[in-house]
Amino acid sequence: METRRLGSEGPAVSVIGFGAWAAGGSGWGTVDDGQTVAAIRRSVELGATFIDTAEVYGAGHSEEIVAEAVAGMGRDDFFLATKVSGDDLSPTAIKRAIDGSLRRLGLDYVDLYQMHWPDPRSDVQESMQAMADLVRDGKVRFVGASNFGVELMRQCLEVRRLDSLQPPLNLLEREIETEILPFCRENGIGVVVYSPMAKGLLTGKYQEGDRLPASDVRGSDPLFQGETFRRNLRVIDRLRSVAERLDVTLGQLAVAWTLSRPGVTVSIVGAKRPSQVDENVGAADCHLTDNDLAEIEDILSSTD
Repeated sequence: METRRLGSEGPAVSVIGFGAWAAGGSGWGTVDDGQTVAAIRRSVELGATFIDTAEVYGAGHSEEIVAEAVAGMGRDDFFLATKVSGDDLSPTAIKRAIDGSLRRLGLDYVDLYQMHWPDPRSDVQESMQAMADLVRDGKVRFVGASNFGVELMRQCLEVRRLDSLQPPLNLLEREIETEILPFCRENGIGVVVYSPMAKGLLTGKYQEGDRLPASDVRGSDPLFQGETFRRNLRVIDRLRSVAERLDVTLGQLAVAWTLSRPGVTVSIVGAKRPSQVDENVGAADCHLTDNDLAEIEDILSSTD
């Protein structure tokens, strides 16, 4: 498994990460805990040792499932990232949250602790100082943010180095390429992207007329709605020829494309079953050439 350095001073981490949002069991259809545990273990076995979870995924259930999966492994066998909820990023809440996460994970420390969403009610520099205190106290090795813009990251950097940012990135959602990715490259911030398959849309399994229940996290996603959904399906249909030529699945092509973006360190991919992990990890072996990328760019820009 290929590795890349997380930021300017972080460790080498696997370019494919295991996303444990669905492990929380809420909003992702039927999720079997035993299969999820097996999927996480398979991910680590194949070298995709970066595991990403959060306290809000299933109200802590995801962290508990991750704990079950890594139980018995050596602490250096996996890189564990979790997040404090953006509902309250006050120093008191952050320090309380890490203790809860460590308890559910059954660990003495987490490798990467991230602020999940901006909290407009909290001073971000006070939040960042609290995160730095956790590093000092040995509960956290590295500090990151998720879904932060450039201005918030700039304020964080006035307090401490920001080791990583976790934003969304996929073939259909590329907003971070304009400002956020260049800012991270210039400031030595690792980029751990999520939703590389656009919540499964880029696997090619959806078609016009499909209706998702409101309880599904995709049910209210604009990517799955109206004309936007129909255009996305046209894009995906044209991308099939690229995937077939490269002898990869559409999902693998989508993940490989995120890893081709300058500055991206890790692409986090969710899985419910070990077989899905096998496919996800295969994306690391798909190295897109300049011609491949130009062809993809043409499809993205010309499909009406």
